[in-house]
Amino acid sequence: MYIVTGAGPVGYTVAEQLAEQGHEVRVLTRSGSGPDHPLVERMRVDASDPDQLARAVGGASAVFHCIHGSAYRAAAWAAELPQAEQVVMDAAAAAGVVVVFPESLYSYSKPDQVMTESSPREASGGKRGIRVQLLKAREAHKANTVSVVAGDFYGPQVKMAHAGERMVPLVLAGKQIQAIGSADQPHSFTYVPDLAAAMIAAALKPGLWNSVLHAPTGQPMTQREVAEAYADAAGVSVPKVSAVPGWVLRVAGVFSIDMRELAEMLYQFERPFVMDSAASQRILGLQPTPLVDAAAATVSWWRDAARQAA
Repeated sequence: MYIVTGAGPVGYTVAEQLAEQGHEVRVLTRSGSGPDHPLVERMRVDASDPDQLARAVGGASAVFHCIHGSAYRAAAWAAELPQAEQVVMDAAAAAGVVVVFPESLYSYSKPDQVMTESSPREASGGKRGIRVQLLKAREAHKANTVSVVAGDFYGPQVKMAHAGERMVPLVLAGKQIQAIGSADQPHSFTYVPDLAAAMIAAALKPGLWNSVLHAPTGQPMTQREVAEAYADAAGVSVPKVSAVPGWVLRVAGVFSIDMRELAEMLYQFERPFVMDSAASQRILGLQPTPLVDAAAATVSWWRDAARQAA
């Protein structure tokens, strides 16, 4: 039996894959959401509450901690994430089980270079610095942990993402797409089912615990190329893709907290932002899903979602 905290795109997909493999899964959320599957038990649990979490974790083989901050803001992350991770690691240590975390590329301190598992993770300030602090806290804790790093998400369930709602519905509607920074810089995008598969594989291999791995991630793509892949998968014309220059977001950030938080990460889109997952793929025995298949699954999910909402 496995515990999954959170039912966003990562938690939902991890739970779904575990259940499809025949494992019992407890999905812990405040709302009781999660996949509708006979092997999935959806529990209303506040995973930041030590007592509630300790009771839920009993008898588990591993914990997949997939909860994110309530807002895409450094202040929210600093207030919420360290405490939540401390609680889950304390509960896992007491139960003697590993905790697997999805992780971002934010911590890498030399993002202008291709980022590998051995690249320095010493970024400072804002959201980047918080990710570094979280990684160091995991390393220092007595619980066994694994952090699996991914690039920007795409795939089924992925809505709030550059390759999610800011792109797929517009492709399907034949509308213009406005990328941020540049539409033509190479960028690493990770298919969420590949991240979930890597997290599950890492949990099952104790020799990989207490390490940082990279989720299987294909060749870098420009935002324009991602839009083209979606259009091909959907059988529609490729929409016009333009870019909002970084200076526009920086100016907007003077007046808007959300724009300021987004502008903080512009370095990822104004220059090449590329990760390499070859080493982790070898030790996990996994490969990234071919783009043509991933794009087709993503488009199919969005079309199904639109039909259900109609």
